[in-house]
Amino acid sequence: MALERVWLSRGPLARLLWPLSQLFGAMAALRRALYGAGWLRTERVDVPVIVVGNVVAGGAGKTPVVIAVVSHLQSKGLRVGIISRGYGRRTTDCREVHPDSDPRDVGDEPALLRRITGAPTFVARRRADAARALRHAHPEVGLIVSDDGLQHLALARDIEVCVFDDSGVGNGWLLPAGPLRERWPRRCDLVLHTGARPAFPGYTSKRRLADHALRSNGARVPLTALTARTLVAVAAIAKPEAFFAMLGERGLVLTRRIALPDHHDFDDWTPVSGADATLLCTEKDALKLWRRQPDALAVPLCFSPQPAFLAALDAKLSSLDGHQAS
Repeated sequence: MALERVWLSRGPLARLLWPLSQLFGAMAALRRALYGAGWLRTERVDVPVIVVGNVVAGGAGKTPVVIAVVSHLQSKGLRVGIISRGYGRRTTDCREVHPDSDPRDVGDEPALLRRITGAPTFVARRRADAARALRHAHPEVGLIVSDDGLQHLALARDIEVCVFDDSGVGNGWLLPAGPLRERWPRRCDLVLHTGARPAFPGYTSKRRLADHALRSNGARVPLTALTARTLVAVAAIAKPEAFFAMLGERGLVLTRRIALPDHHDFDDWTPVSGADATLLCTEKDALKLWRRQPDALAVPLCFSPQPAFLAALDAKLSSLDGHQAS
């Protein structure tokens, strides 16, 4: 969006908004102080909580990080659950995300997290409510990963993972003059960069699109089989151009690119037609798009943090008192 370009430098518009950012910062500091003094209540659940989030507005690649973290912990035999606010959903209650849940009711990202990891997943406006409901329904879960929520101080956490893309902290100013939700640097346990050119020190990762696309029935289509087709790509994510660029890196030539707002519901979608036309989309978008265009192909993202990040996460977990692999 246009404001994100403003946030990359301390230009005239950013300077005009700077006084408002000081007010925002003062309110954020007051809120944190009220939690620190006990005037606002922080709730703790009875299992360790890992929060994966960011300090900047917009997408930084949190969802792939959550998937990678949960999958890694599951590979070590841990019973992991996921909680989320469920941004963009049309419901407001606390509810479990099932494999067949409508993304419009639970949020597209929680639906994708549940589908890929298989981990019990709950959404609620207050993440503490989601955590309690998850533990009640799935007492075997011994560890909870929160998708986003660094600023959700009502839920106590044991480990914080802060995620950045190549934009880093932008111009370094608070909202609305810059992208920061809170001042940086701040204390956190692990910093992970999801881009190819980290803006400052931290753990790194690799990301690329898979060698195949997925049909709505789960069947795989090699990307090499698509090179002779007329390809149209759609993305309703924070940075759609990144998806289009990665398709190009896989050797696919796009005749049309459709960039939509993040979390778009596709209720007004008109199916792409044409004998040779093939529609490509992200896995997150596919969960909603397949209702309107079942023949769309979803191209999965392959994301892998550097091994040192996962080792550091394991070390943090092993140091927690009372942590058990259940």
